[in-house]
Amino acid sequence: MKLVFAFMICVSAVCSFNYAPAQKQQELTNELIWRDYAFYARRVQGFRSMNDGTHFTRLQQGRSGNAILKSSFLSFTAEPEVFVHPDELVYNEKKLTVDDYQFNADETKLLIATDYENVYRRSYTATFYIFDLETRNISPLSEQYPVQTLAEFSPDGKKIAFIHENNIYIRNLADGTITAVTTDGSINHIINGTTDWVYEEEFAITMAYNWSPDSKKIAYLRFDESNVKEFTMTYYFELYPDQYTFKYPKAGEDNSKVSLHIYDSEKNTSTPVQLGEYEYIPRISYSPLDDKLIALTLNRHQNHLQYHLIDGSTNEAKVIYEEKDRAYVEIDDNLLFMEDGKSFIRTSEMDGYNHIYRIYFDGKIEQITSGNWDVIEFKGINNDKGIIYYTSAENGATQQDLYQISIKNKKRKQLSSQRGHTDAEFSTGMKYYVQTWSDANTPYVVSLHEASGKQITVLEDNSALVERMKNFPLSKKEFFTLKGHETDLNAWMIKPADFDPTKKYPVFVHVYGGPGSNTVEDTWGSMEYMYHQLLAQKGYIVVSVDPRGTMYRGADFKKSTYLQLGKLELEDFIAAAKVLKTYDYVDENRIGIQGWSYGGYMSSLAMTKGAPHFKMGIAIAPVTNWRYYDNIYTERFMRTPQENAHGYDDNSPINFTEKLEGKYFLIHGSGDDNVHLQNAMEMVNSLVDSNKDFDLFIYPNRNHGIYGGNTRLHLFTMLLEYTLENL
Repeated sequence: MKLVFAFMICVSAVCSFNYAPAQKQQELTNELIWRDYAFYARRVQGFRSMNDGTHFTRLQQGRSGNAILKSSFLSFTAEPEVFVHPDELVYNEKKLTVDDYQFNADETKLLIATDYENVYRRSYTATFYIFDLETRNISPLSEQYPVQTLAEFSPDGKKIAFIHENNIYIRNLADGTITAVTTDGSINHIINGTTDWVYEEEFAITMAYNWSPDSKKIAYLRFDESNVKEFTMTYYFELYPDQYTFKYPKAGEDNSKVSLHIYDSEKNTSTPVQLGEYEYIPRISYSPLDDKLIALTLNRHQNHLQYHLIDGSTNEAKVIYEEKDRAYVEIDDNLLFMEDGKSFIRTSEMDGYNHIYRIYFDGKIEQITSGNWDVIEFKGINNDKGIIYYTSAENGATQQDLYQISIKNKKRKQLSSQRGHTDAEFSTGMKYYVQTWSDANTPYVVSLHEASGKQITVLEDNSALVERMKNFPLSKKEFFTLKGHETDLNAWMIKPADFDPTKKYPVFVHVYGGPGSNTVEDTWGSMEYMYHQLLAQKGYIVVSVDPRGTMYRGADFKKSTYLQLGKLELEDFIAAAKVLKTYDYVDENRIGIQGWSYGGYMSSLAMTKGAPHFKMGIAIAPVTNWRYYDNIYTERFMRTPQENAHGYDDNSPINFTEKLEGKYFLIHGSGDDNVHLQNAMEMVNSLVDSNKDFDLFIYPNRNHGIYGGNTRLHLFTMLLEYTLENL
């Protein structure tokens, strides 16, 4: 298994700004946070570990072009070798800007991506070039098919597969010939080798093909979108607006028909693989040892997962493992084959908590980790030593620590040493790892370690930022628990720096609350953290609470909201507001709530169904009716509207606008391909029908992230002014 580092030294020039120490405390401003990026914390990113496990390469941005540098882990601070100079990256007198790159198996060639353009959250288009590290020659991957995506070397390094306009092609590097694996791809109809919008967003994959270990076959998914309804967005750029139409399956609506195929390059034929009844194929992966393929399938309810083992000689599939759940089964990225060729690693919640299991092809299941805590992420395995590395919430849902565990005797060791949030990326061969640590009040400290946990050197400690922060009136983010509707909930609080317990303060509640994302984590929050400090500077107490349905407290806690998204979360936010009102220093008549995306949904629900507990609510890019959202996400937690109409209707803000009492501000981007502007428009219709006063702001052409140019500064300036005026 070759693990790839994904680090970057500095995202933009703002990282190098120098702020002179002030003689007295300065005031925080939105301009400092969102325009000057004065509190941007450096991370060490951009590494690609090489085959020897002791060297790495990284991309260095420069005015004359992007260079690829080579260094050793053991002499990280030494001057790196210029592996590929920008002046070498010229084709037909055009200087190429490297956006990404990958090695072939023996590291004699590079596949370079240029002219990188994002499509959705993970998908992109690019123009690829092949750079021969021995001859130093560069050539385009294909001039016949000039815009590509997902180009990938074959394991033997002799071929490259790529996607062009929904078809798969293979280039033979020896003679330059290009073979079409598929020919029926067409926009908004047939997709080969990559995924549709909803797979990309909810299963987090765009790569939907896999090379066989002998480089003779490609397994790929084919999406037939014919029956998926289209959604159209309007973009305002020219005299006449542009219409963009794409396939988007909303809750209860038809999905793409997805099928698995195996292309044999020697026979130049594609064969479909029969997998029985299923709705989704969220993952496929070849064994690195032989001609065996594993495909995962899910039913529409996503509560029955099956692992199919496909024999490459016959293309016949058999189910070797399956898992069922009363609610839903999680999909992970840990489809890692063991060296015995007869087992693989999976994380599962089958015992009530998320743990690592070894699954054998004969059906035997071996649990590797256990306890009343959740594994967060599988990080890798050292097969020679039989050691698995992972992060977990063993020390509480607010914490993330790094561990190792022996497969043989299950003895485990904590490698991280400080409370907070520790993450790690391992080098090839699992010899070293780069650790990134922070806590809620301390920016990232990045360090290089031996696999044993021994620290070699600190790569970045953000000391300049730490010193800069001393010039501002910042308060500690404090963690505590409060009583929710039924159980204790994790929370944090930021008080004004000049906090006086004899005074009364308004409370600003920051929420998300949805499955799969916690806000109460002991980790650095960057600009959002500084915005909350700005609110504290203005005299607000800022609070965040993780309600039922959030992560790292076991499956029962996480899945308690099944079939009724919003209900239990709202109960917990109301309970939290009631608890806060009992604090001597809280003004019980001035509690506000703000959230984005699922958080916007919760703040909208709190201001309507949850009235009158909140004086002000701000909803950014909210879902307002789960019928409007995509089916994979929504049905995982709610089933279909046809099956669970009450679950949808009983917790949709548009059905409770007549209860609105406080000030409500609705914000959305018109180019949001994820949570469509339709949600905001339907909320407006309902508010008008209920004759309610409200505030609305639409950002033209902005997507779900609402950013670009001056957008974030404008947004947070507006949010601050609205809060000051109404809370």
